[in-house]
Amino acid sequence: MTKRTGSEKSISPLIKRIEGCTLCSDRFAATATAHQPRPVVWFRPGARMLIAGQAPGLRVHESGRPFTDPSGDRLRDWLGIDAETFYDRDKVAVVPMAFCFPGYNARNADLPPPPICAQTWRDDVMEELREVRLTILVGGHAQKWHLATRQPVTRVVEGWRDHAPRVFPLPHPSWRNTAWLKKNPWFESDLLPVLRSRVQEVLK
Repeated sequence: MTKRTGSEKSISPLIKRIEGCTLCSDRFAATATAHQPRPVVWFRPGARMLIAGQAPGLRVHESGRPFTDPSGDRLRDWLGIDAETFYDRDKVAVVPMAFCFPGYNARNADLPPPPICAQTWRDDVMEELREVRLTILVGGHAQKWHLATRQPVTRVVEGWRDHAPRVFPLPHPSWRNTAWLKKNPWFESDLLPVLRSRVQEVLK
């Protein structure tokens, strides 16, 4: 008999159900990428920090690990943590608004996360993540759901002090937002030092 490892023992029934989800099979098959569902599930019940993003991109769909792309490098820099810490599921949960890569449209642009994913799974996941002390809201989709807001991302991030120290709204770390960062220098000078300090406090 093969001995089960600690990580295998910690897989909850909820995680197994999400990993087997095929709700969006027909939806994904109709996209330009015509791919199959591959939920990227990266959390354990004891995690202390939650990163709530949009949805996996193509590289994450292929790797099966969240933020394995240049956006992930920038996000880890913003948080002030290395990859080993970032991928420690006992510390950090990465739960996007959709667990699967939504695909591309005919113009090769990212499709938004299907709402059915959050409607089906998110409340149960949040109930399981009871130890979370810090939530990072990456981008507009996560901010709208968690903060019940319709304000644009810039306005939400500008008001980060209204939500700290338990919640920090961030823009998406995509390199497409480099111009946004240059236009809003307060993000790096004011918000990031406070965020990095809070991350260290929560994860120590």
